[in-house]
Amino acid sequence: MAHRFTIGVEEEFQIIDPETLDLRSHVVQLISSAAARGVGDLVKQEMHQSIVETGTKICDNVSELRLEMHRTRSELVMAAESTGLRVAAAGTHPFSSWIDQVISPGERYQNIVEEMGQLARSLLIFGMHIHVAMPDKQTTIDMMNMVGYFLPHLLALSTSSPFWMGRNTGLKSFRTTVFRRFPRTGIPEVFESWSEYENFINLLVKLNCIDTGKKIWWDVRPHPTYGTLEFRMFDTATRVEEAVAIAALTQAIVVKLHRLYTHNQSWRIYRRALIEENKWRAARYGIEGKLIDFGREAEVPMRELMLELMELIDDVVDELGSRSAVEYIHTILNEGTSAERQLRVYQQTGDLKDVVRHLVMETRASVLDAKSNSAAAIN
Repeated sequence: MAHRFTIGVEEEFQIIDPETLDLRSHVVQLISSAAARGVGDLVKQEMHQSIVETGTKICDNVSELRLEMHRTRSELVMAAESTGLRVAAAGTHPFSSWIDQVISPGERYQNIVEEMGQLARSLLIFGMHIHVAMPDKQTTIDMMNMVGYFLPHLLALSTSSPFWMGRNTGLKSFRTTVFRRFPRTGIPEVFESWSEYENFINLLVKLNCIDTGKKIWWDVRPHPTYGTLEFRMFDTATRVEEAVAIAALTQAIVVKLHRLYTHNQSWRIYRRALIEENKWRAARYGIEGKLIDFGREAEVPMRELMLELMELIDDVVDELGSRSAVEYIHTILNEGTSAERQLRVYQQTGDLKDVVRHLVMETRASVLDAKSNSAAAIN
């Protein structure tokens, strides 16, 4: 592998009041707490003050990424607890209303609200973005075209938003539906070249549709400044190991497709509308449903397709050093995604506050318990 497919992850978390279990618009206090702990560079605010975002550094491999994600999440949990707050990792809050949330100050957020109106105010969702470094611009476009087929598969693994404003939505990723309301979202069109893509962006800027490429919010896009292919359709995963596994699989798919690409082979590129059909199924049913195998022209259980996908990328994971991370996908398939676990809690208790308690505890346990176990093993 001549090019190093370095990787980085951004995650958005819910700021939770430990007593009411509702969202709290206290991101400023949380950032101050993180700064006092010397980790202020790890966290930043988002449009709603009840959302806090973390970001890893650029990681050479998944082993490094795992350490980074454990560090950023554990520091965030401890910063929140030191100021009397909690954090939860999931694509939506089970019952909080966007109407009650405070918008962050700043020209950027005010401009979005002015442009998008109520759409922006109602965007109370929490996602994960995965960045994989690209060797050059044309390869970025070609990879974006090819990975489109796999976006529904990846979304299904991350589903963590079955509830919205106090209702069981019937979807495993209701976050997907909320974000779909924004313009320039979803599966991207196919572009033949970087220049064609660049001309498209320049035309939108010229016509005052956007002022920057950052307002292209596709499920996967060339990042305007990082030189990465950015995957944007994920719900925030509740357990850190889920997030690491999904990131490892995403990187492995890119590397596998790039290997085919460098040998003058290509993954078949399907119509955007067909991939959107699979994306709808992934958001609706997650790993419990079926996706369409367009080659076979048949519906196939998601779990079966995921095993086929893992077999496809098997010859690159050792080279990437990510086999153990990818193997965790078997745990997701066996135990369910966060959406399934939340629904089980709700079925058992009938109380959405218990679902939030579960999210807070599972978010915390996935990093702090692991940290305690590692310390105990060293000692």
